[in-house]
Amino acid sequence: MSNIAGKVVGITGASSGIGEATALLLAEHGAKVVLGARRLDRLEALAARIRGAGGEVAYVRTDARRRDDLSNLVRLACERYGKLDVLVNNAGVMPISPLDDLRVEDWDEMIDVNIKGVLYGIAAALPVFRQQGFGHFVNTASTAGQKTVPNQSVYSGTKFAVRAISEGLRQEAGDKLRVTIISPGYTRTEGVTNLEMKAQLVESQARFAMPPDAIARAIVFAIEQPADIDVNEIVVRPTAQG
Repeated sequence: MSNIAGKVVGITGASSGIGEATALLLAEHGAKVVLGARRLDRLEALAARIRGAGGEVAYVRTDARRRDDLSNLVRLACERYGKLDVLVNNAGVMPISPLDDLRVEDWDEMIDVNIKGVLYGIAAALPVFRQQGFGHFVNTASTAGQKTVPNQSVYSGTKFAVRAISEGLRQEAGDKLRVTIISPGYTRTEGVTNLEMKAQLVESQARFAMPPDAIARAIVFAIEQPADIDVNEIVVRPTAQG
C-alpha cells in the first residue's frame, strides 16, 4: 500500500461504522486522516486511538447537513497538512419506513444528509482539487442505489442520486481527478432509526451482514491505485445476500 502513505484523506461520518473502520485502516497504512462527524466525543476517542497507534489525525465536528461544516473539514485538512488527496463522502442515515407512514421529517433528513451532504462535500473539495491538479472523491452509495425494495424507497432514491451525481462528476472531472462510488450491501451499521424497521434489519445483520472493515478495504483499494487508474464503482455484498 505504498500509494497510501502520506495521503491526506478527509472522511465524513467518521465516528462509527464504515467511516471509523476506514479511518483506522488508512491511518494504519500511513495516511493522514481528517475526521468529521456530529458526535465529537466519538471523534475524540477515535483520534486518540489513531494517535496511540502512531498515526496522524485531525478532526472537527461536522454535520453533513451544513455546508459550512464541510468547508471547515476541507479547510482543516489543507491548513494542517497542506493538501487534500481524498474526500470520502460517507455520512449517511437510513430511517427506513413504509411510505404510508408519512415520515416526512425522516425523508427530509435522508435528502439533507445522503444527497446534500455529498453535494456539500463536492462543493468544498472540488475547487481545492482543481487548484492542486489532483484529488479523489469516494462517495458511499448502497446496493439500495441499484435496486429498490419495499420500505426503503426514499433511502433508495437518495442512493440512486449519489450514484448519478458521482457518475456525472466523473464525466466532468477530466484526467486529473478521480471519482469512486462504493456501494455496500448489508453492513453492520447504526444508521437505522425506525425501531420496527431496525429490529428487522438487526435480525438480518445478525444472520449475514458484513463488518464495516469489509467496506474499508474496498475504499482503501480504490485509493491506493496509481493516479492514472480510476476505480469507478465497487459493489460489496455479503455472499449470502440475495
